[in-house]
This record gives sequence, structure tokens and C-alpha cells, in this order.
Amino acid sequence: MAQPPHVTTEPGRDDRFRVLVVCTGNICRSPAAELLMRSILVGRLGGREASRVEVSSAGVAAVVGAPMHPLSRAQLAPWGLDSRAESFRGRQLDDSVVRGVDLVLGANVRHRSRVLERYPHLLDRTFALREFARLATAADTMDLPPDLVKRGHGLVELVRSMRGTVPPADDSLPDPMGGPEQAHRDAVRLIFKAVQGIVEQLAPRAAVRR
Repeated sequence: MAQPPHVTTEPGRDDRFRVLVVCTGNICRSPAAELLMRSILVGRLGGREASRVEVSSAGVAAVVGAPMHPLSRAQLAPWGLDSRAESFRGRQLDDSVVRGVDLVLGANVRHRSRVLERYPHLLDRTFALREFARLATAADTMDLPPDLVKRGHGLVELVRSMRGTVPPADDSLPDPMGGPEQAHRDAVRLIFKAVQGIVEQLAPRAAVRR
């Protein structure tokens, strides 16, 4: 039987759910989302189980090799992630980055569009970050499987089926680049809320285990 399009056939990688977050430069919003999602998952599941979700990020016009913007990095301090973010370096969205990805989250709708311009085959798994969080929060996830990776695939399918069925909302995530510290604080606050909502559905408090 043919594999569904969201299931990777790469050898040795069948037991992972891969999330890619995309913004413009990959130095503010998408690295914040990457680090926050990974941290929340580890806090909820422990490192071993959380490692089954691979979270990464890239930019459609990345400042390749650049560190995370210091003002955005500083906003991660409440979670103890500011020091961890020091090793982050920006990377460009390309074929190697999207290979095997199960869920793509653009900072805004235009990032979702830019991804799909290059990779139209990812239509079934590409959303704006706050859009996906909003739909996932509204979804009835009672029938999703308990296994973390299978639940991830099921959640993407469920959210995709809800497109156009939930009243529209403001899913924007303003770019803090060039703005004051408050702009970076506001962006990270929105990112944290969205990522937290996604993790609530991906890994409910009743621990997800194989």
C-alpha cells in the first residue's frame, strides 16, 4: 500500500515527527519558536521521548551563519534558553532542510506562501504558526493515537481538515527586526502562546508514550 504523503520513507527515521519553523531571516521568530517548542516538549515528556519530535528552523531569506538577534535571544531568559540560544546560527530554507519534514510552520501567511512556491508538495502540512495553533486548539483530538509520532501525523491531518471550517482570526506574528526591545518581547510572547497550544495537543498532560 502506498505511504501517505506525510510519512517519510527515509531509512532509520520512521520514528520521528519533524517540525520546521520558517521566518524571513531565521534570527528572531523561527529560532525562538524552535527553542521554545523543544524546551516545552522536554519539560513535559523528558528528553528521551521528546527527542522523537525533531524541531528545526530556517529562513526564506536567511542571514546564513548569523547568531540569533540579541534582543530576541534575551526574551528567552525566563525559560533559561538565552544561553542555549548563543550557539544558534541562521540557515537558509533549501531542499535539505525540508527533506522528510512532517509539519511546516511559517511565522506568517506569507512565509507559508513562500514555502509552497518552492515546495508545492508540502501543501498538506504547511501552515502559519498561529493558524495551526488556533485550529489545533479548536480540534477534537480525543481519537488521536497516544503514540507521540503517530499523534503528530494525526494532528496535522486533523488540522488540515479544519481549514475553512473555523472563523478566521488574526494569525499575524509581527517581525520585531529593527524594532525596540518591546517588539521582540511581544513577538516571543505570541510565539510562546502558539507553541504551548500546539504542544498541549501534540503531547497532552496525560503523558504520551509508546
